[in-house]
Amino acid sequence: QVRLVESGGQLVQSGGSLRLSCVASGLTFSTYDMSWYRRPPGKERELVASITSGSGTTNYADSVKGRFTISRDNAQNTVNLQMNSLQPEDTAVYYCNAKRYALSPKYDLDFWGQGTQVTVSS
Repeated sequence: QVRLVESGGQLVQSGGSLRLSCVASGLTFSTYDMSWYRRPPGKERELVASITSGSGTTNYADSVKGRFTISRDNAQNTVNLQMNSLQPEDTAVYYCNAKRYALSPKYDLDFWGQGTQVTVSS
């Protein structure tokens, strides 16, 4: 029943900008920490950015600091990723993640979207 749907991925030129969106349903969105992950071709999945459920505190991977901005709109059940100054190394499948913590880690909730392809040409 929980569903995360990403959109906005496409081919973009180096130095360009792109905005990814993730719409969530089937969960109490405001209680979940939201994150964007990515998997570059031939590499492991990595955390790109996150924003917490309560304070809205944001964190970014060093590789995207100053270029990417994560935001959320709890009224619209959406989390966005504004990507500027894109470079070929940003090419990856980008995934939306929702996570809610419990006292016991075995009861943590963790959901993923299907991913959206971002390709940056040189």
